[in-house]
Parts: sequence; C-alpha cells; structure tokens
Amino acid sequence: MRSSNPVFSRRGFSRDNGHAGFNTAPQAGGAAVGTQGTPYAQGGNPYATNPYAQQDSQHGAPPQAPATTDRMTMDDVVMRSALTLGTVVVGAVLAWALLPVSPTSYGLAIGAALIAFVLAMVQAFKRKASPALILTYAAFEGVFLGVLSEMFNSRWSGAPFQAVLGTMAVSGATLLVYRAGWIRVTARYARIGMTIAIAFILVMAVNLLLVVFGLAPDGGLRSMGPLGAIVGILAILLGAFFLTLDFKQIEDGIAYGAPREESWLAAFGLTMTLVWIYIEMLRLVAIFSGDD
Repeated sequence: MRSSNPVFSRRGFSRDNGHAGFNTAPQAGGAAVGTQGTPYAQGGNPYATNPYAQQDSQHGAPPQAPATTDRMTMDDVVMRSALTLGTVVVGAVLAWALLPVSPTSYGLAIGAALIAFVLAMVQAFKRKASPALILTYAAFEGVFLGVLSEMFNSRWSGAPFQAVLGTMAVSGATLLVYRAGWIRVTARYARIGMTIAIAFILVMAVNLLLVVFGLAPDGGLRSMGPLGAIVGILAILLGAFFLTLDFKQIEDGIAYGAPREESWLAAFGLTMTLVWIYIEMLRLVAIFSGDD
C-alpha cells in the first residue's frame, strides 16, 4: 500500500543487515513495496505485505526493533515536522511582509512554487533524506503560500487565518479518528482512495487545460461558485485520506525500527499534505465568503 505524496509512494520499509530502512525495489508486477498493507482484512499472512514485519521463525511474531539510539521515534517525527512546517511559516510571513500584492509578487510566487516543486521531486527520487533540500523546499513553499495568502486576504479579509484554523481542524480530526480506530488503513481502503485521487487529479488537469485555452473562462470545476465548493470539499477529504496513509506509514516505521533519518521524510510528506489541505481550505473559505 502506498501513500499519497511522492516521498512515501515510491518507498516501502524493509530491513537491511538487520536494520529497518526504506526499500525502493519493486515487487512482482512492478509495484513498489509499501508499508501499509493489511492482509488481516483479506485473511492472509499478517506479515506478508509489510517488509518490516518479518515473521520470527521461532515465535511467529515480528522481531523487535534493535535497541539502538539511531531508530526513528515519534519525537523525531514531531521535531522534524515542526522544523519543516516552521520554515514554511517563516517563509510565508516574510513574503507577506516584504512582497506587496502586485503582478511582480505574483510572478515571484509562481517562480517559488516551481522551484519548490522541482526540489520536492528531487527529494522524492533520492534514496536518502536531505535535510537541507527539505528545508529549502519548505522555504520556497512558504514564499509561495505567503504571496497567495496575502492575495486572498486582500480580497477576502481574514481568509488565511480561517484557512489555518480549518487545516488544523481537519488534520486534528483525522488524527483523532485514526488513533481511535474508526478508520482502518487496509489495502482495499488505499486502493479505493488512490483510485479516486488519481481520477481527481486527471480531471483537474483537463479542467486546467480548458481554462488555459479559454474554454472555461469562469474556472470550470474550479470556479468560485457552488460547483467549485463541492470540488474543494472533495479535495480536502482527499487530503485527509492522504494523512491517514501517512500516519499509518509513520506508525509502521516507528514500530519496526526505521532509521532516524527517515523522520525527515515523514516530516516532508506531512508538510506536503498539509500544504495541499491549506490551499484547498483557502479557496473554500473564499467561496463561502461570497465576496466576489
């Protein structure tokens, strides 16, 4: 089972020389190894699809992670996530304060977004986490979000603050229902969700082309009307779905002893998902403000 963002989608957990780590080797059929498969739901071997959970030959249970200090912990994930998200926030605040709403600022924001995208893709295809690369991505992403937020605020006063609160509410509620066991991240759950996500992205790509060529001048599916609101709500729900996959992957990594450096990848993936949710929440707040 694979997560939403490119950090997790191509990497699965495995053990190398007795220690856990990320594995990019494909399985039969070309699919990348995933950490979130749950064969319990299918009546299979509970250790068959999670390379971390290699069954102990004598006791029939997954081996414990090595008792060393270089294993990833929840504290590591929280600290790296706070640092990465903090860099996004600092970049956004500086962009808001130093770049007034103008065509020049919009151009800089687009440039920052493109650089952030390239850096994200570079990190996604690296075998190991690069803290410097991840933090640089976060800084450019922050510049983009700062200009975007200021632009929305100039037209819909208070929209960024409401979007931040909405993002916190969605992520907090998602974590709550995940920890409570109300959502079980199974292989079937992931397949259905990823099918919907891929279809959504393809439809949005087609819609963008229609807008660019003037065939949907009002934004089409991404308009500021009721249809745009429905699409925005669906996008936020997909963001929450991505979070559940990321939570499961992080939980598995900690349980089976992923290297500490992988906490940077966890922080990177979570940051990408939260940025997705914030942008969609920003649009949704603007739509419901109705001041267009």
